[in-house]
Amino acid sequence: MIIKGKAHVYGDNIDTDRIIPGKYTKTLDMQQLANHVLEDIDPDFHKIVQPGDILVAGENFGCGSSREQAPLALKSAGISLVVAHSFARIFFRNAINIGLPLIELRKYDIKSADTLEINIKTGVVNNINNGESYQGAQMPDVMVKILNENGLVKYLKNHKSYS
Repeated sequence: MIIKGKAHVYGDNIDTDRIIPGKYTKTLDMQQLANHVLEDIDPDFHKIVQPGDILVAGENFGCGSSREQAPLALKSAGISLVVAHSFARIFFRNAINIGLPLIELRKYDIKSADTLEINIKTGVVNNINNGESYQGAQMPDVMVKILNENGLVKYLKNHKSYS
């Protein structure tokens, strides 16, 4: 699975409350979540993000609560993948479960608006703008399969012999 998109770069320790403020988590309207994603960091994010864009962050992305609305808000806004130095473990698992790919990448030279091409299976991140390639963490095969089926629920429905 190859994902290509425009980067939006942010910093370290972006917690789930900054991804989607708690006051918006009581809705099941995905567009409402998308309209408020990252608004405390970048009030115009929902206006500039385009379907297929890639979010790039630093250390400890998704820390804080275990709320599933954080990756849902990102995905609903059009984010196709998140690259970060590291992820909070529960955010990582929630993202995979809802079909939002993630790549852990320790070092990179990526700026906002750079075009990235990312191979989910191999973890290779190519920055089209500067010609650099980076080796991120490889995703386990079962997680790639879950992502290919757009989340854990669809994966389990299609693989009745799970155990």
